[in-house]
Amino acid sequence: MGNAPTSGRRVTAAAEGEVVVFLIGMRINRWRSVRHWLPTLKAMPRMIKELSIDKDSGFLGYRGLSGGPRVFTVVQYWESREKLLAYASDQAGQHRPAWAEFNRRLRNSNGSVGIWHETYIVPAGSYESVYVDMPPTGLAAAWGVEPVERRGERAAQRLAGEAS
Repeated sequence: MGNAPTSGRRVTAAAEGEVVVFLIGMRINRWRSVRHWLPTLKAMPRMIKELSIDKDSGFLGYRGLSGGPRVFTVVQYWESREKLLAYASDQAGQHRPAWAEFNRRLRNSNGSVGIWHETYIVPAGSYESVYVDMPPTGLAAAWGVEPVERRGERAAQRLAGEAS
């Protein structure tokens, strides 16, 4: 389906089983402290590239969000919690050195940059989606799409796992 809109067709994400959603972000607290926040800002694209290339990583996709000129958030979709945690602790990957560098800089940053993350393990039957005239976005971009009728015409049906 690519990036083309669904042209009036109603589709839903073709996700199966539990869904792992990982949100990670940063906030620039002091613009003048570029040496503290720029490396943090530049680390995420390297990790996304690494994950996108490694088809066995469990990384399914992402979406960048902006919360204004100094807040950056990335929503990531993962195949499993185990694969997310494996990447986070992989000594050979981009994450560990970026995390170590951030912690070194943190000691002298006086709060110049803040980071955060949240992980959600969403059980099967506890998520639903619908997309009309949209290219695959979010969960649909990560898992692919299928006709909405396969999962139910209404959100309540899709959440209950009842096809219409």
